[in-house]
Amino acid sequence: MKTIYMTAALAVISILSFASCGNAGAENKKEKEMKEIRKVTELNAQEFAAKVYDISAQELTYLGDKPAVVDFYATWCGPCQRIAPIMNELAAEYDGKVVIYKVDIDKDPELAKAFGISSIPAILYIPLDGEPTLTVGSRDKSRFKTEIETILLEKK
Repeated sequence: MKTIYMTAALAVISILSFASCGNAGAENKKEKEMKEIRKVTELNAQEFAAKVYDISAQELTYLGDKPAVVDFYATWCGPCQRIAPIMNELAAEYDGKVVIYKVDIDKDPELAKAFGISSIPAILYIPLDGEPTLTVGSRDKSRFKTEIETILLEKK
């Protein structure tokens, strides 16, 4: 009788092991896919000054050659974490048309201060011509797409 219980226990352990390995493989595949679509570039203050705006300059002039979206976020911010995958997807979808950056306000608070950011997530839309637009708060992907299309890509 003891042998039957031992055999049954080993069978259950084997089944559970295979099941968990199968899920781990699926998770690894999903992680790999997310890494492939990750095109959001995190900028520190120095990189921001070289690629976006030099906030120490008298007048702000956009330095990029494509319209940009800058996601001001913090690692502890729940809404920021929820929109991060959306930003990754948008960066892949608009690759070559729009550049998407992110700035950690805890690492570079002077950038947040320069743009008057007091709530996050804050999204700065920077067209090639015209004034940048700052929006605050979480939103769904379709609303981000509408904002990108109307603020950055629509011909005026």
